[in-house]
Amino acid sequence: MRSQPRSRSVRGSVSAMTEPEDIPRAVDLLRAGRLVAFPTETVYGLGADASQPAAIAHLYRVKGRAATHPVIVHCESAETAFEWAAEVPGAARQLAATFWPGPLTLVLKRSAHAGDYLTGGQDSVGLRVPAHPVALALLAAFRTATAGRGRPAGLAAPSANRSGRISPTTALHVRIELGEDVDCVLEGGASEVGIESTIVDLSRGRAVVLRPGHIPAEALAEALGEPVVLAGAEDEQAQADAPRAPGSHTRHYAPATPAHLVAPHALGAEIARYGAQAAVLAFSPPDERSDYWLRMPAEPEAYARKLYGALRELDEAACQVILIESPPDGAQWVAVRDRLRRATAEN
Repeated sequence: MRSQPRSRSVRGSVSAMTEPEDIPRAVDLLRAGRLVAFPTETVYGLGADASQPAAIAHLYRVKGRAATHPVIVHCESAETAFEWAAEVPGAARQLAATFWPGPLTLVLKRSAHAGDYLTGGQDSVGLRVPAHPVALALLAAFRTATAGRGRPAGLAAPSANRSGRISPTTALHVRIELGEDVDCVLEGGASEVGIESTIVDLSRGRAVVLRPGHIPAEALAEALGEPVVLAGAEDEQAQADAPRAPGSHTRHYAPATPAHLVAPHALGAEIARYGAQAAVLAFSPPDERSDYWLRMPAEPEAYARKLYGALRELDEAACQVILIESPPDGAQWVAVRDRLRRATAEN
């Protein structure tokens, strides 16, 4: 029976993670319309100059992403990020002051700078300031290098993988999946959070969570001093009216191997059904009937940090099926349950 612990993220200065010449080289590539993968605290992003339609079209081709699916613009500061928005309500400034840099994306009414090629034709744009020293160094250098051109600086940066597949949380994941389709991969250690940012829509007069993430709705509500709803789960009308957002497809974050979400009480029966052909992701100790078992932490943040790396490892195990023990109910597990539900959809 094989089991291997996941690596944890690496903190420190930019020089500890990437060579000094890598940032200027990456900026030159981005200005030339090329693609640069870079680390964030959530997952690795595939970056392109957000002001170049041709560069974004190239990004979409590499990702295999539908043109109607928007991308998030990453910036080095809230001031720069808000230049992409036509309207910045007080709630947006409050959330930015509380959680930026950090794993939060704000959806706002777009300015003229945010064209259809970024927004999927919608009248809103997603904005984020990531909390990773390499990402911030890249974004700051890019802003400096593009100053004076009459457009705000920002990088469109969906996850650095093929559309719908498991998101990358290390530079190696990016290289394995994208190969020569990415022009540069900046090193930054393993992602600290491990799942994508919380997305909050503020473009329709109230705060609605479109995608759960590391920052829960309760923390958002506390910062705003007013309720925040989770689209779909708490408010079906909010889901129906919601703009399209990254990670909202029914099937997403998915391994190539068929994966099933299994209730804890049913896990033993499913293992008996598949035997050695089952790769298992579970809280419980290994079962000798399975040849490949990864035991996950019982704490939600640690689980999220390890999730995508674990799914990639099990996907490479050449088993018939991946069985995933369902996590507990409760607000702390909302984001993890969202990722697992999409990763196992249609199986």
